[in-house]
Amino acid sequence: MPHPLDSFQFCPRCGSNHFLANDERSKKCGQCGFTYYHNASASTAAFITNEAGQLLVCRRALEPACGTLDLPGGFVNPGETLEEACLREVAEETGCKAHIEAYLFSLSNTYRYSQFDVHTTDAFFAVKLEPLDTPQAADDAAEVFWMPLNEVVPQLFGLKSVSQAVEKFLSGQR
Repeated sequence: MPHPLDSFQFCPRCGSNHFLANDERSKKCGQCGFTYYHNASASTAAFITNEAGQLLVCRRALEPACGTLDLPGGFVNPGETLEEACLREVAEETGCKAHIEAYLFSLSNTYRYSQFDVHTTDAFFAVKLEPLDTPQAADDAAEVFWMPLNEVVPQLFGLKSVSQAVEKFLSGQR
């Protein structure tokens, strides 16, 4: 199996081409000694339900898994908490303000982006929208809609960790 950093041939600090595998998740520069660790990126996703027993679902507008179902969510920006990132992503993708009710669980994932495998740790939250907010698709969501929980099919969610999370979430709902 190729090293996760094989795409990176030069040291990001000094530019040397002596940037070699150090261990299974790092590369080290033989010239300046800089070591770069390939750590998982953090991301979040929101399980948003309503009183009618429906789940707010997005349709992905972009690759990977363009056109498949998804939950509102995305990557955590530097300097953000998981909770801040979750609420920002909900606002960006639905146009709604929300609040977090509970942290649910996390799952690992590999997210193929720009021909590179981004390893992620995805944190899932139970979230409620502010009263009177109406979700509208924005940012990288092509569509947002309410789906009755008894009609949700985990396999229709295109990202592996989200599909697994939906299955786990539903098992606690039914």
